[in-house]
Amino acid sequence: MDVGASAWLVILLALVLANLPFFNERLFSVVALKGAAGQAPVKPFFVRLLELTVLFFIVGGIGRALEGRIGTVFPQTWEFYAISACMFIVLAFPGFVVRYLKKKH
Repeated sequence: MDVGASAWLVILLALVLANLPFFNERLFSVVALKGAAGQAPVKPFFVRLLELTVLFFIVGGIGRALEGRIGTVFPQTWEFYAISACMFIVLAFPGFVVRYLKKKH
């Protein structure tokens, strides 16, 4: 896989995984949560943030692995991780809007 294709793969993967916590009520889209008696389960906001954090590290690990397959893995400082975390949060904005800001009719 060349450099351009792997870069676009990481960006697309980040976009999908950043929105994943907001579009379902399962933990990591796999584990069903238990709801109150007779009610559908609702995933709390802090669980969505925790899931978003774990998915951020998964995307970072995949990006690092792809970089290692291309050539030398460059050392990163805290600025890189701060910017990439902010970018991951921005990529999660559409899912947040659909989940919390869109009016339900």
